[in-house]
Amino acid sequence: MPTQGSHRSRLLAATVASAALGVLGFATIGFGAAVVGESRKVEITQKAPGGVDALKALYRRPATIPFPKDNAFTPEKAALGKKLYFDTRLSVTSAQSCASCHSPGFGWGDGLAVGVGHGMAKLGRRSPTIVNAAWSAIYMWDGRLPTLEDQALGPIQSPGEMNMKLDQLMTRLASIPEYKPMFDAAFPGEGMKPRTLAQAIATYERTVVSERAPFDAWIEGNEKAISEEAKRGFAVFNGKAQCAACHEGWNFTNEGFQDIGLPSTDVGRGEYLPGVIKMQHAFKTPGLREITRRSPYMHDGSLPTLEAVIDHYDHAGVDRPSRSDLMRPLDLSAQDKADLVAFLKTLTSELGPTAVPVLPR
Repeated sequence: MPTQGSHRSRLLAATVASAALGVLGFATIGFGAAVVGESRKVEITQKAPGGVDALKALYRRPATIPFPKDNAFTPEKAALGKKLYFDTRLSVTSAQSCASCHSPGFGWGDGLAVGVGHGMAKLGRRSPTIVNAAWSAIYMWDGRLPTLEDQALGPIQSPGEMNMKLDQLMTRLASIPEYKPMFDAAFPGEGMKPRTLAQAIATYERTVVSERAPFDAWIEGNEKAISEEAKRGFAVFNGKAQCAACHEGWNFTNEGFQDIGLPSTDVGRGEYLPGVIKMQHAFKTPGLREITRRSPYMHDGSLPTLEAVIDHYDHAGVDRPSRSDLMRPLDLSAQDKADLVAFLKTLTSELGPTAVPVLPR
């Protein structure tokens, strides 16, 4: 269960006033060509020094992509996973793939308010992005799945989504001659089975990483990388607006769950923690990288623009027992709101096109 703040958030808020006067000498580690790492999570020091040095530590990009020890990266595994990710034959009707709801053309979401599943039926929640999923510790809006491997198999089997039983899927994949040697190469001695299917897709998804954005250039020391308006927005984000209480670190999320007062009957995390009041109507805090490519916003796609999102937080939403203690009227000025939007736009990078793979036959 998340705390209602963190050492990092409080530290950042305490130093933001001095940072807003002139942030100099910021340093991050950029990805460039993504580097594979072995650790499961990136640890950020809890004893960051004060002032600008603290901000450097809080927003530094990690140097490697973390992969779990029981599903280490290999090029063969990632290549297989990419083909599976884009293959519509993983759905019962051969009409949907993972990429149907998590498309590179829409910031690895689908651009819809809520997802569309089997038979073109609307789902109850928006399709979340898979950008930077490698750094997540829990998955789905309600946190019901503990690993990316579990997440890979969930929509395939869900009757409302791809509606494909795993035994039926394995029979179908076995009938496609070119898949068998790819599974054998990626998983020597194991071959094609539901577990290796999930591991391949999850491996590919972990390689979907946001590129360096203008924000990263700015904290590395390029003062011209973002506007003065955006710099003021950074101060508001970490100060008056309290955004960093939940949207912290390089990926701008603490991986926690909060009820932010949206007028929805969906209990979210509360379905799995029915005895915890603060988890009723609580949903996972999304990261903010590539945010301008990912509208509409919130778990239900109810807010169409960043301006609408900021207005919601400014008014604090529906007051109910489960609402997060962090949610209270902010009294943001029109300038504060404009500055926040300008800052959030600096978190979007120039993503290169993703080539759709040639699928096995």
